[in-house]
Amino acid sequence: MPEIALQLDIAAPRAVVLAALTTHDGLTAWWTTGVDRDGDVLLFDFPDVPEPFRLRVERADRDRVVWTNAGSFPPHWAGTWISWELADEPGAAERPGAPDRPADADRPAGEQPAAERTRLLFRHGGWQPGSEEGVPAVAGTWAELLVRLKDYAQSGKVQPYFITAHRHDAP
Repeated sequence: MPEIALQLDIAAPRAVVLAALTTHDGLTAWWTTGVDRDGDVLLFDFPDVPEPFRLRVERADRDRVVWTNAGSFPPHWAGTWISWELADEPGAAERPGAPDRPADADRPAGEQPAAERTRLLFRHGGWQPGSEEGVPAVAGTWAELLVRLKDYAQSGKVQPYFITAHRHDAP
């Protein structure tokens, strides 16, 4: 069974990355402007899509965010799950200017201290037999989305990948 896995280092504290994954303002800043919530289910609306993607929040803490597909749309996402693992960027302590170093003056211009950097491991798995052919296209979209997530977490610049004029009402 295929699994999409992407890893990136973000020059932002874990709390900022977590907020980008768990709050309405965070999700609409980099993913889609059509985000609603129905209890523990997030509803993601996209242009020209007949109904929202429904993702149940299974876990959301400083180390990990996990969503499971909770709807019948899109059909190729049936049974899939998405996880976001957050950690302090490994090896950051060995760089000049890390917290265990005596002087911030040793840090290269613009480099964040270790506590201000997050390693994000994104995974989307659970693809059912027969849905594998769509995985490469989904992986490409996730790669573009993660670049926007990183840019938003680092700069605060809002640039959602999908812009929709309407939101679906929760059932």
